[in-house]
Amino acid sequence: MKTIFSSKGHHYVARVSIFLLTVAFIAWMVGCGGGGESYTLTIDSTAGGSVTPGVGTHTYDAGTVVNLTATSNGGYRFVNWTGNVGTIANVDAATTNITMNGDYSITANFAQYTPMVAAGYGHTVGLKSDGTVVAVGRNAEGQCAVGNWTDIIQVAAGFWHTVGLKSDGTVVAVGGNDEGQCAVGNWTDIIQVAAGWLHTVGLKSDGTVVAVGDNAHGQCSVGGWTGIVGVAAAGGYHTVGFKSDGTVVAVGENFDGQCNVGGWTGIVGVAAGGLHTVGFKSDGTVVAVGDDDYGQCNVGGWTGIIQVSAGGGHTVGLNSSGNVVAVGVNDYGERDVSGWTDIVQVAAGVAHTVGLKSDGTVVAVGYNEFGQCNVSSWDLN
Repeated sequence: MKTIFSSKGHHYVARVSIFLLTVAFIAWMVGCGGGGESYTLTIDSTAGGSVTPGVGTHTYDAGTVVNLTATSNGGYRFVNWTGNVGTIANVDAATTNITMNGDYSITANFAQYTPMVAAGYGHTVGLKSDGTVVAVGRNAEGQCAVGNWTDIIQVAAGFWHTVGLKSDGTVVAVGGNDEGQCAVGNWTDIIQVAAGWLHTVGLKSDGTVVAVGDNAHGQCSVGGWTGIVGVAAAGGYHTVGFKSDGTVVAVGENFDGQCNVGGWTGIVGVAAGGLHTVGFKSDGTVVAVGDDDYGQCNVGGWTGIIQVSAGGGHTVGLNSSGNVVAVGVNDYGERDVSGWTDIVQVAAGVAHTVGLKSDGTVVAVGYNEFGQCNVSSWDLN
């Protein structure tokens, strides 16, 4: 039987065919991503490294996962990604990715490794500009076993232990651990470390503080601290921290008044010695409380100070001219620093003093029974 189509039927079939082809085409476009929205990713970088993909503006289809790699130059370390980082998988990782759900602008931040020195009882520690560490002196407890450390951005020296802060916010420690002062393996998000005689303190990026080790005098009782910006001090039996508003807090043994810092204001840096505490202000003046039997708190006349460090019974100050002043005990010549010049950082051990010069070389005076002052060959740059 012969089937006859009307013209109206032909038009209907044609329209259906066109509709189906259009739907198929749209499905193909969506499946291939060709018809989706596109977004721009603008990448910038601070000095000290490079980024893949490169610095500039890149265009990607919506939903694209873009791999990011920040590569630091020698003497620098990757810090983090900032900007529109809401879809970055890990802002603290040098290798990560970002999902393109909008137009984003991000920056890879790098920081230069800064050489520094730290002094304990019988050992001295040096951080090099490449993030490695050197140490000399007493090693009976393994406190100088830092030869395999890498990616370190800060060091601290306790009585018999050494602490290192890594660029990823984790912490390593070696040496005497009788009081658990080296139990820092689970610490994260740390931005500063300090080592007391038998305890270790860490400042977290949120302004809280953690501590491990000897707590017989309450020197590790820092759990309630908030808003802290510096814990550059952990003394013999006490711990000190300062806040962004210039006030200071302290916990631990106070039989010599070393924790009487409640009235201090305008403080921008602190240090804790065996039984005394020192703070310096933005105007370069210095204050001190605690044991003063040897004159270690006689800092009232100091001016132009940009850093302080406190030893067992002496106090050291670095001024803006690169010269060093010291008061207190001098039984081993630990105060014999008047001839030092071009110093950029100082560290006071229990009975010795160490200075880092701008050219990366190091000087030291004082107690040297274990060779802790044998640093003349060091070049930390």
